[in-house]
Amino acid sequence: MSRIGNRLLQIPNGVEVKIAENNLVTITGSKGTLSKQFSPLIKIEVEENKLITKRLNEQKHTKQLHGTTNSLLQGMLTGVSEGFKKELQITGVGYKAAVNGSKLNLSLGYSHSVEFEIPDGVVIQAVKPTELAITGIDKQLVGQVAANIRAYRKPEPYKGKGIKYKNETIIRKEGKAAGK
Repeated sequence: MSRIGNRLLQIPNGVEVKIAENNLVTITGSKGTLSKQFSPLIKIEVEENKLITKRLNEQKHTKQLHGTTNSLLQGMLTGVSEGFKKELQITGVGYKAAVNGSKLNLSLGYSHSVEFEIPDGVVIQAVKPTELAITGIDKQLVGQVAANIRAYRKPEPYKGKGIKYKNETIIRKEGKAAGK
């Protein structure tokens, strides 16, 4: 079993943590506020400028929740102080993206352009017509939005056309060899 749950989480300067009686944790920082309800099997405490999680029993499920809770809290602390960013690259002839208000328009080689509604809590910028930057304070939401956009046209292995994460490498395949 991993020891992720036993880590002490350092609360960054300028970040305020409030814990309600039903394990509702609200974290406020310079970028915004995040709230999340956690399992009653995990006790969450603030001591000085550290966030401590303790499990109430030693069952396997509780141990799993302990590590998950600790990781989610770390993500919340990082989100409200620094924020999260995912970058996407669009590759292909005529493939491009443009942001119009609360909608993202994608031209991906279909007979129609794809319109994506940008959810609250996420900012999408078209750095170039072929590059997107997705930023926000909620790690899960930023990652999910990036995955949803990527799903419209996943990169294909022959020419590499499609939407990929900036640091993602596409394993390329050879085409069919010509006949005799």
